[in-house]
Amino acid sequence: MQAALTLDLAPIARADRWRPAELAFWLIPVAAYFIFPDNLVLLTQIAITALFCLSLDLILGYAGIVSLGHAAFFGLGAYAAGLLAAHGYGDPLFGLVAAAIVTAVLGYVTSFLVLRGADLTRLMVTLGVAMMLYEVANKLTSITGGVDGLQGMEVLPVLGQFEFDLYGKTAYWYAIAVLFVLFCVARKLVHSPFGLSLKGIRLNVGRMPAIGAPVNARLSAVYTIGAAYAGIAGALLAQTTQFVALDVLSFNRSAELLLILVLGGSGSLYGALLGTIVFMSAHHLLSDLNPQYWQFWLGALLVVIVLFARDGVMGGLRRLGAALGRNK
Repeated sequence: MQAALTLDLAPIARADRWRPAELAFWLIPVAAYFIFPDNLVLLTQIAITALFCLSLDLILGYAGIVSLGHAAFFGLGAYAAGLLAAHGYGDPLFGLVAAAIVTAVLGYVTSFLVLRGADLTRLMVTLGVAMMLYEVANKLTSITGGVDGLQGMEVLPVLGQFEFDLYGKTAYWYAIAVLFVLFCVARKLVHSPFGLSLKGIRLNVGRMPAIGAPVNARLSAVYTIGAAYAGIAGALLAQTTQFVALDVLSFNRSAELLLILVLGGSGSLYGALLGTIVFMSAHHLLSDLNPQYWQFWLGALLVVIVLFARDGVMGGLRRLGAALGRNK
């Protein structure tokens, strides 16, 4: 019995091992800190957006739950951490935990609505939840600041030692550290039996109950986890900028996030990170080079990547690696 169990878990253990390319990838943030010391604000935004995109990859890339309202959790997390900081509870880690709890509760409650229908129904439900939260935040001006945004936040030093400076050094390492820790948790999750069951549900939801997998329970769980991840990303944005704008709940943010994930390649975790790096770097460079028509060139870049890199940037890298391996 024990031998059979070991044999069954062996492929999972092999998939969970860190590869040299992965370790090299996580050296990029360290190198970027020294290469681009004047762009730490942009790099911090990339790290936060990467975490946000990672949260969508968990529910879409692995569980197949399509969402056009994922900004609901991002914005709720931002307001949760922002309101705490504005009312004297500015400890960063406490804000992250509070945002995760609040958004996880919302994700769990709304998961039952999301799971009731197919893809089109899920799109409508997720979009509807985000629109309702947007209007609530817009109307409650005495609490959220409305269109003027939430201000007056006072975020305490990280771990009581590292104050948020004007150069963005603390904010950068804080965002990178949170991203790395949560990425490791997500990586462990998708390589576990739970993660394998999610892939099975995405590929063939009809057969999974036959092997005893509780489909709705699995989907509800991953949707809750994805919501918590998005909430933490929103809290990071609020804490590092010490301001929460109403657009954290906007449809544009959800649509852009979906575009980034498709660009990077869903269902791989690293696709979410690479897509964020490519999209936000191109956005920054093209808007500087051509302020009037940068959206045209950005759209053209996205079309080229989709045409010549099936499954996004990550898919293109896989095929390149396979081709190089065959040529050796």
